[in-house]
Amino acid sequence: MSYVLGIDGGGSKTVCILMNHRQEVIGRGEAGASNYQVIGVEAAITFIQTAIIAALNKTENITVEAICLGLAGVGRAADIEIIKSIVDFLQNSDYIPIIWSLKSSNIIITNDALIALVGGIGKDVGIVVAAGTGSIVLGQNQQGDIKRVGGWGYLLGDEGSAYKIAVAGMQAALKSYDGREMQTRIVEDLKQHLSLANIEDLIEVIYRRGWGVREIAALAPIIDHAAAGGDEVASQIIDSAVQELVQATSTVINAIFDSGEVLEIVTIGSVWQGQCKMHKRFSASIVKKFPAVKVILPRFEPAYGAGLLALKSLLISSPGFD
Repeated sequence: MSYVLGIDGGGSKTVCILMNHRQEVIGRGEAGASNYQVIGVEAAITFIQTAIIAALNKTENITVEAICLGLAGVGRAADIEIIKSIVDFLQNSDYIPIIWSLKSSNIIITNDALIALVGGIGKDVGIVVAAGTGSIVLGQNQQGDIKRVGGWGYLLGDEGSAYKIAVAGMQAALKSYDGREMQTRIVEDLKQHLSLANIEDLIEVIYRRGWGVREIAALAPIIDHAAAGGDEVASQIIDSAVQELVQATSTVINAIFDSGEVLEIVTIGSVWQGQCKMHKRFSASIVKKFPAVKVILPRFEPAYGAGLLALKSLLISSPGFD
């Protein structure tokens, strides 16, 4: 029996799955974040190793023939070399009871968007629209051509993300308080959620408490709830977010897919789980433009997608592999 490892390493956690050649998950493990650009290489190694050991589920001395690591922030050549060094370390670790049988062609290092696409759809053709704290749209066609739109971070991009929705909500609340725009319940909702005596105290929360992207993005459900309740300002913010994601997805479709081609679009991330039916709004808008597409929720998790990519590397490098 041949085995592969699929690893999903992000800014909040690392997930590893152990998969056999029948695409069956034998074990699954979780550990802390493994974005080395944030926590450093040594910490990333520790958490990836911990996730692998947990995935083994007390299974020892199995042979792993391929590994795929889908990691947040990996894209540059320098990133790839660093992750290769991490894989080298893992193969020489005394703490991982694995018989490694890796060829260079069976070590797949990619970004977390691609494994989310493969896991979400169950194959490597289609589009993933990821909208959580940040946002990115990535597609791959039958020829293996990849097109990415967005993913430029909270200052330069991330349109349609929870962060941008939260910022737009706070800006609208302050404009409403000033009298520059129409009244919105977001003002009172923010005051209640943050225990503010006055909406002006939002300055102290955002600027003086050192809030970062994740803390701000966590306010997006307030705008979502207001939109679901019929607040016009909040609804406009959500509609704008949806249209940004529709535009990004349309760009991917037009770039690498044929007109009228049947394909699936998988949506992942926290913004799709709200009360104001962003998923339904997005689906209606994109299907109106491209009637042949189908918008779905994820079939499998990203780590499973990493496992599938690892298996595919074996099929490509070993045509007789079954």
